[in-house]
Amino acid sequence: MLTNKAKHRRPSKVTRILSLAGVAGVAVAAPLVATGSASAATASEWDAVAQCESGGNWSINTGNGFYGGLQFTPSTWAAFGGTAYASSADQATKEQQIAVAEKVLAGQGKGAWPNCGTGLSNAAYNGGGAEAEKPAEKPAEQAAPERPEPRADRSEQRTAPAEETVETPTGETVAKGDGEYKVVKGDTLSQIAKAENVEGGWKKLFELNKDVVDNADLIFPGQQLHLS
Repeated sequence: MLTNKAKHRRPSKVTRILSLAGVAGVAVAAPLVATGSASAATASEWDAVAQCESGGNWSINTGNGFYGGLQFTPSTWAAFGGTAYASSADQATKEQQIAVAEKVLAGQGKGAWPNCGTGLSNAAYNGGGAEAEKPAEKPAEQAAPERPEPRADRSEQRTAPAEETVETPTGETVAKGDGEYKVVKGDTLSQIAKAENVEGGWKKLFELNKDVVDNADLIFPGQQLHLS
């Protein structure tokens, strides 16, 4: 029906032949535009266009690539939503053809019918279709991922006063600690460091557990020491 400007008019057989030689089969990349509730042109104006284009035959299909009273090409009919009514314009009702034509008029103006559309009202034409005025929508902002709460440093955990204690052979109580190694009877810091491969030996083990062990030579069963 139309190239960048719709050309689906058919004023005469000679003109149609010339038009087909120049523009027939050209694909149309026109946006599907919305019209308001009010018509862009009156019914009598569309009747005049149809009379000019097809002799007023709204069901015409001569096999020349133009269909219906307003002479739509298949590409234009599809681009402006006509296939929602029928596969081609000649199979749609007059009202349906006019509904599609109003979208074409709103998107491209009366120049879509260069010879036959001069009498059309053109108030709805905005030069590029209703959608051209829409601002680009901002992409939805993604919620920031929740950050895990910071874990307390192990040194801070060890410096906190121990809530639990163990009893020494003399009946005294000492800090139990919260480490991963539990002291058993007969253990020494040196033995533990060697068995658990503590880098730095017993001195490092003593340093790691100063909040539990006051004397490197005195550790008690039940105490829980940190190894790293």
